[in-house]
Amino acid sequence: MSEATAPSGATSPVAPVGLNGRLPLSMIAAAVLWLCAFSGFFVLSEPAPYDLLIIVSAGLAFLCGLPLPRAIAPMIGLLLAYMSGGILASTQVPTFDRAPMYMAVTGYLIVSSIFYAAVVAHSAQLLRVIVYGYVAGAICAALAGIVGYFGLVPGSDVFLLYGRAKATFQDPNVFGPFLIFPATWLTYMILTQPLRRGIFAAGLLLILVAGLFLSFSRAAWGMIVFAMCSTGFVLFLSSRNPIMRLRIVGLAIAGFLVIALGLMAALHTDAVGKLFAERAELVQSYDASHLGRFARHALGFMLAGERPLGIGPLQFYKTFTEDPHNMYLKSFMAYGWIGGVTWIVLMAWTLARLFPLIFQPRPTRGIAIALFVTLVGHAMVALVIDMDHWRHNFLLIGLAWGLFAQEATLKRDRAKAARRLS
Repeated sequence: MSEATAPSGATSPVAPVGLNGRLPLSMIAAAVLWLCAFSGFFVLSEPAPYDLLIIVSAGLAFLCGLPLPRAIAPMIGLLLAYMSGGILASTQVPTFDRAPMYMAVTGYLIVSSIFYAAVVAHSAQLLRVIVYGYVAGAICAALAGIVGYFGLVPGSDVFLLYGRAKATFQDPNVFGPFLIFPATWLTYMILTQPLRRGIFAAGLLLILVAGLFLSFSRAAWGMIVFAMCSTGFVLFLSSRNPIMRLRIVGLAIAGFLVIALGLMAALHTDAVGKLFAERAELVQSYDASHLGRFARHALGFMLAGERPLGIGPLQFYKTFTEDPHNMYLKSFMAYGWIGGVTWIVLMAWTLARLFPLIFQPRPTRGIAIALFVTLVGHAMVALVIDMDHWRHNFLLIGLAWGLFAQEATLKRDRAKAARRLS
C-alpha cells in the first residue's frame, strides 16, 4: 500500500541482520509491535495483556538503546508535567486508597506514548506495522461485539453490558471510540486505493461500523459520522483531479446508501430498534437531572477553581455521586491545575502540528489524516466522556508525535542536501 514507503531520513531502530538462520531482529521487533497494537482490543480485566506487553517491550527497547529524538521532547515534557500534577493532587486524598495504583497506570500509559513516538520517529515501516496491528485488533473486537449482541455462540453474553455490545472491553463507551481510528484509516484507503484493495477495505469497514453501532455509544456514533465525512472532505478539498473528486463523491454516496440500508435492516429487529430509539435521544434523563452530568460539570468546574492542587484521583464521585464524565474536568480534579492546563495544551499542540501534515504529499499521509480526524473527535467527546486511561488515546498521541519527528528528520535532511548543493 502507499504507506509502505518510508520518508527520507527514517531508519529502522534495529538493524535487519540474521545470524545462523535466526529471524532478523527487525522482523522480531515488527512482530512484537504488531502484537502490542493488536492486543489493545482485549481489556476484559486489568492488568490486560496489552499492559504487560507494553511494559516489557518498552523496557527492553529503551535498555537496548532506543533513542528519544529531540522532536518529541515537548510531548515528553507535557506528559511528565501531567503526571507531576497527578502526584501533587494525590496528596489531597485523605487516605492513599487507590490513588497510587491509579497514578501508576497513568505513568505506564505515558511510557507507552513515549515508546510509540520513539519507534515511529526512527521507522516509518514500523508505523505501518503498528497501524495494521491496531486494525486487526479492532476487527476482532467488532466481531466479538456482533457475536455477543446476537448471541451467536454460547456464553457470548460476556461481550454485553446493559444490552449493549462492549465486546472485549469493560465499557461500551470505550469499545465504540476504540474503533474510530481504524475505521477512519480504512475510509481513506477506500477513497484512494485501487478498486480491488478498496473492496477489501470496505468489507472490513462494514464490520467496524456494525460493531460500533451495536455499542449504542452516542459519542461513538457522532465520532464515526464526523470522521468519515471529514476524511472525504479533506481528500476532496486537496485533490485537483476532477476524476478523483468525482470518485470521492460517488464512493461517499454509495457508502452512505450501504450503511443506511444496513441500519434500516438492523432497526427492524425489535431489540435493536427499541434501544436505538432510547439511545438516540440527545439528552438522557441522567444528563439533565439533579446532579446529573451537566450539573456535575458546572459544580465541578466551580470546585476546580477553588482547588489548585485538585482533589486527587478517584475522589470526584465521593462528592458528586458519579464520575465527572468530562475529560477536561477530570484533568483539573484528579491532576490539579497543572494537569488540567497541561492536557489542554498537549491536545491543542498535537492537533496544530498534525493539521499541516494532512495536506502534505507524504507516504504516511493517510495515517496522518486518520490521526488528526480521530483526535479531533476525541477532543470533542472529551466534553462528555472520561478518557484519562484509554490505552488507544495514548497510542494515538504517540503515533502523532512520531510523525512530527519523521517530518523534522526529513526537513533536516533536505536542509543538509541544499547546503551541499550550494
